[in-house]
Amino acid sequence: QVQLVESGGGLVQTGGSLRLSCAASGRTFSSYAMGWFRQAPGKEREFVAAINWTDNTYYADSVKGRFTISRDNAKNTVYLQMNSLKPEDTAVYSCAARLGGPMSKLHTQYNYWGQGTQVTVSS
Repeated sequence: QVQLVESGGGLVQTGGSLRLSCAASGRTFSSYAMGWFRQAPGKEREFVAAINWTDNTYYADSVKGRFTISRDNAKNTVYLQMNSLKPEDTAVYSCAARLGGPMSKLHTQYNYWGQGTQVTVSS
């Protein structure tokens, strides 16, 4: 079993920044893709960004130019740097791990999920 733990969420003003972290533990894998998703109350889960362990990245159009996904191989940790935050970014952000395949925007293709961390952007 793989355990994913997110941290770094909080409340910020419009235009502010947050850095989310996702630490993986429980098992060691030679390669896996990681993704960030978000879900607001009453809304469907939305893809945000993904990265594999060879440093390829993929972003949703809504966050391109504002968010940056990165990784630290030594710490088995993936980060999501969020800049120029907007109220519409308010959601619970969850990280997910996909084993045995490339990065994807489809939540059904990820095997393990964290509990999520709340991000709130005030007007």
